Amino acid sequence: MTARHLPGSPLDTTALSAAVTPVPTGCDAAHSRFVQRVRRRYEAELACLPPGMPRRASMEAALQALVQRGHPRTAALRVLRQLVLERLAVLDCELSAPLGEVTLAVTELAELALDEACALAFADLDALHGAPLLPDGRRAALWVIGMGKLGARELNVSSDIDLIYVYEQDGETAGNAEGRNRISHHEYFGKAVRHIFNTVGETTEHGQVFRVDLALRPNGNSGPSAVSLGALEEYFMVQGREWERFAWLKSRVIAPRATIDGGSAQALRGVVLPFVFRRYLDYGVFEALRALHRQIRDHAAKRAAGHPGRSNDVKLSRGGIREIEFTVQLLQVVRGGQFPELRTRPTLDALQRVAKAGLMPATTAQALAEAYSFLRRVEHRIQYLDDQQTHVLPTRDDDLAWLATSMGYPGLTGFLHALDAHREVVAEEFDILLGGPAKGQCSGKGCAGNRPDGAGAGAGTDLQAVLPSLPRELAERVAQWSSHPRVLALREDTRSRLVRLVQRTGAWIDEGRVTEQAALRMADWIEPLLRRESYLALLQERPSVHERLLRLLGAARWPARYLLQHPGVIDELASQQLLAERFDAKQFEADLEDRRASLRRTGEDDEEALLNLLRRAHHAEVFRTLARDVEGVLTVEQVADDLSALADTMLALTARWCWQRLKNRHREDPSMAVIGYGKLGGKELGYGSDLDIVFVYDDPHENAAEIYAGFVRKLINWMTVKTGEGDLYEIDTALRPNGNSGLLVTSLDAYAQYQQQRGSNAAWTWEHQAMTRARCVLGDPAMHQRFDRIRESVITAPRQADDLAREIVSMRGKVRQAHPVRGEGFDVKHSPGGMVDVEFVVQYLVLLHAATHTELRLNTGNIHLLRRAEAAGLLPAGMGSAAADAYRELRQIQHRARLDETTTQVDPASAEHAAAAVRALWQQVLGHVGP
Repeated sequence: MTARHLPGSPLDTTALSAAVTPVPTGCDAAHSRFVQRVRRRYEAELACLPPGMPRRASMEAALQALVQRGHPRTAALRVLRQLVLERLAVLDCELSAPLGEVTLAVTELAELALDEACALAFADLDALHGAPLLPDGRRAALWVIGMGKLGARELNVSSDIDLIYVYEQDGETAGNAEGRNRISHHEYFGKAVRHIFNTVGETTEHGQVFRVDLALRPNGNSGPSAVSLGALEEYFMVQGREWERFAWLKSRVIAPRATIDGGSAQALRGVVLPFVFRRYLDYGVFEALRALHRQIRDHAAKRAAGHPGRSNDVKLSRGGIREIEFTVQLLQVVRGGQFPELRTRPTLDALQRVAKAGLMPATTAQALAEAYSFLRRVEHRIQYLDDQQTHVLPTRDDDLAWLATSMGYPGLTGFLHALDAHREVVAEEFDILLGGPAKGQCSGKGCAGNRPDGAGAGAGTDLQAVLPSLPRELAERVAQWSSHPRVLALREDTRSRLVRLVQRTGAWIDEGRVTEQAALRMADWIEPLLRRESYLALLQERPSVHERLLRLLGAARWPARYLLQHPGVIDELASQQLLAERFDAKQFEADLEDRRASLRRTGEDDEEALLNLLRRAHHAEVFRTLARDVEGVLTVEQVADDLSALADTMLALTARWCWQRLKNRHREDPSMAVIGYGKLGGKELGYGSDLDIVFVYDDPHENAAEIYAGFVRKLINWMTVKTGEGDLYEIDTALRPNGNSGLLVTSLDAYAQYQQQRGSNAAWTWEHQAMTRARCVLGDPAMHQRFDRIRESVITAPRQADDLAREIVSMRGKVRQAHPVRGEGFDVKHSPGGMVDVEFVVQYLVLLHAATHTELRLNTGNIHLLRRAEAAGLLPAGMGSAAADAYRELRQIQHRARLDETTTQVDPASAEHAAAAVRALWQQVLGHVGP
């Protein structure tokens, strides 16, 4: 019997996966020279590995069987590796085993081997030097950290393993049985690293278990083989380089298993996470990754020089595996600090997450995922041939034909065509991300500053050299930067970015794409932020963001102020879907719950983190609405609808999270409602509006009043407290029963009695006016229904028309006195014929006629109610529509003035048409009442 026909290891195809049906490829794994060698040398041992896909339990059983057959444990580990890889070659090449199961098997083999190696090292070293002890007498832990594919559970079949060794803290060992030979922890764990290497990495007659690479440790090959946790933290703070953040992105403690099960490995999270994921959006890493990629490509090119076949490297060549990994890791590192749901190690899972977060089109993520799986499977087949750590396509015709067949292709031509297609997709996406802008994003001479090599037309660090090409006012403004301390303190590469941004802005002004006014406002905005280099990096790396920012700033003044308060939201301008979408409350809430869950998994979900999470999400959504507003995509009413829906959602999320963290909560969900009044109740919120709300509860618990009072105080604090990310809303509870002298939270029964005039303590007419615009913004369905019944009973209560009119006119007079209009201008809100007149008329009509006209009972807003009043015959034909149009026009003027931070008083002639329609409405409805 020839080697090619030796029987392989026993198979159980049903053990592949319950969800996977084996697909025979017609390929024979015995073509592999490696498989032939294993079957020749270890024919007797093949049966030691239980049938099916290797898993840790079956590998542990095989290891014990090999030891019982007389193999020393270190030799048994090496033989086990041979058996596992032979099995994987059969399952993968002959039965198309899923990629994830193959890589998991290799990963678990590494974890098992390192766990065994640690146990052997500790046993030998403890006998010589005693255990490494902490001051409290506990054993100091050593954490073996798997980097890269090992950390992500993605090891390929002939992979080396990148390791970093970290121990808990410095100290001294206990000494041997005689109390002698004490050494420092640093020496002890250094010896342990060498011992582990001998067990796993040393080459013997049975080969290696894994090739071990420690080059990623702090200070690389010149650094100590093991470092303390404190030393690692100091290294990150002082010397940690950008490329190392990508390396640590996939890091994971993989051994000893006892440290993982015991929880001590969690200590690393607090050190690693802040290093990898920065607090702000971190576009500064683009250039670092670009430089790293250039080095890798240059190295691959040198290796291929004189060896053309090496250009077909499925990992390192253009469009290879590394470019997929870089693409997804870049998006993770840039945004993972603010969006914890992006923090995941496996590449395929990360692709799904970046697509879900809207950072990549779903079709692109799917194409990259398919390319990744394809290239990884090709990589494995290359390595099955001779068990070599290579990623280059074989040159022998029979090897290539076998590889194509094992991939499911009937011929070599089809396989090579598919390979080229996948690599082209990868290369194109990678070039878009790192090499330049996507089509349609930026064109013209202003884009010259985004070259992959960091150069641009006239790139340099001298701002003075740019001034002659700028318009006069902008040149004067930029000239001030030449001696500005913030600019002088910038690193050379950052100052060069600033110069290129100024060049690009000037070019766009010349082309008429943006205005000089917009550029001046951008200069005012960016100057205080110069030390936050990531914003300069973002604008340079994303010309489309730069241009959209300029358009936004050129349209109004208020966006610049908002961006100065919340600069991180600028990244929202990078979204291609920004202007095509509207606020989606369900998706927004689901996204925040995902982020919170991600923080919980890493133990970061403390109160401060949640407060900042809520604020960042809120500010970003307000900014998205603002961008759509300024670009003219939304009407004033749509802006108000979206801002009101956002407020509703923030109240719901904040209330839920507060209740879950309330120490004295007595039930799963609170039986409480939040009643929105004013602009929130009428769904007419603007930017920066406060929230007029009242809290009511319906709970028979004996301590309900105390519990809900504490809950409401916590909720208000969460909404209003200023953190490093700002606040959410100002909260006004003055409309609660008895105003500021009343209880902060009221039982629903007491609220109903107050509003329905039962008893001596009753609401005033102005409170019933407020009730016309009230709605339940938070509460379970039963609370919603009860409030709706209370509101309906209030607004439909019988009233005398003259008495009601006098009270409303009197209240209008008090409001006018509180907000006097000075000068000759027309105030769109407070002048006679302004918005307040419309609101008071609508409130009068609702309170007087809702009992007999049910169409006035719904809180649909002033514009709809005016039209309904006209349709019901309560207003002369055309008057309601005219007043509604006038109200919309006045709101638009007010909205525009606030965006541009100008007065809401306008030339009376410019608003006369609208004001006349409102005055006519007032005269018709309330004009018979004297002042």
